[in-house]
Amino acid sequence: MPIDFQQTDEQRLLVETTRQFIEAEIYPHERTVDRLGEVPAELSSEIKRKAIELGLYSANMPESVGGGGLDVMSQMYFERELGKCNWALQKFIGRPSAILMACKDEQIERYLLPTVRGQKMEVFALTEPGSGSDAMSISTSARQQGDDYILKGQKHFISGVGLPDFAIVFTVTGIDETPKGKRKRVTAFLVDRGEPGFTIRRGPRCVSYRAYDNFELFFDDVRLHRRQILGEEGRGFDLANEWLTGGRVMIAANCCGKAERALDLAIGWAATRKQFGQTIGKFQGVSFKLADMATELRAADMLTAHTCWKLAQGTMSNADAAMAKLYASEMLGRVTDHAIQIFGGMGLMDELPLEMLWRDARIERIWEGTSEIQRHIISRDLLRAREA
Repeated sequence: MPIDFQQTDEQRLLVETTRQFIEAEIYPHERTVDRLGEVPAELSSEIKRKAIELGLYSANMPESVGGGGLDVMSQMYFERELGKCNWALQKFIGRPSAILMACKDEQIERYLLPTVRGQKMEVFALTEPGSGSDAMSISTSARQQGDDYILKGQKHFISGVGLPDFAIVFTVTGIDETPKGKRKRVTAFLVDRGEPGFTIRRGPRCVSYRAYDNFELFFDDVRLHRRQILGEEGRGFDLANEWLTGGRVMIAANCCGKAERALDLAIGWAATRKQFGQTIGKFQGVSFKLADMATELRAADMLTAHTCWKLAQGTMSNADAAMAKLYASEMLGRVTDHAIQIFGGMGLMDELPLEMLWRDARIERIWEGTSEIQRHIISRDLLRAREA
């Protein structure tokens, strides 16, 4: 099948609508929430209301459940525009975890549909103090007692904005014997805020996306009925991997959008800032940086688009997603750093958004799998082909 990355009329309209929304409703508040370290409730409600009115809210979810029904390529363009702004505010434009499509029976009315409508907000709870990159080392457990499960353990570095209404929690529910030895059986549960024994508190403040909350979750013998299992018992990692793999491609798109914003700022400064009797863009030390930044961004855009195309065709591998996330996130780090250098001292002043973009860019090489994990996934696929 031929590859065509030319945007359709509908996709161009989506990009322009999203861009206008961000410029009008997000940019004016970025610096305020970054300094406050939180998003005022009235502001979050206003952004959410306007996003719902425009049809941007839950654009990633299928139309069958009330979402926007964006195809993969359209979602990539959407995420690229959203990547230009602060995560703490774009969260209220709303993209529920696609993993919630695994909801069934009463879970649909209790969790899926209210989240798509913007009536509830969720968090994805996988990481623990003792398990970051090594997700299989999670120790939070769910011990079965009849039709109930008793949850015990702790999660941290759980991202969100404002207290979540419920958490998608990954736990160990047993041990399986496999050809490669014993392996933890992982199950996902839907856990409501307010359940006895379930405590949520804010964790340490991050320098990236300062108003984007980092939560710690504690489970002290939380009793849940088996109806709270998301998907199937013992298939939690299948759900997580499906969400994380597709999510990495959208992170790559986010990174491309943010890099474009930083590049645009750098170009504008280089074209107008004068030193030694001419604009600094006429000096090769600056102009060549701009050329490299633009070239790397183009390469990241094409890699991300190609990976999304493969995702849409059902041919994307874990290594494909890892390559896109690895290259785009590291490209973003280089572009924002070069932009700071071009601005000089002004680039680090908080009157401009550049230092915020520079700080925010740093976490992209860590969450959704560190750069080292992405390289592991890529090299593993390369070697397996020869070992077979």
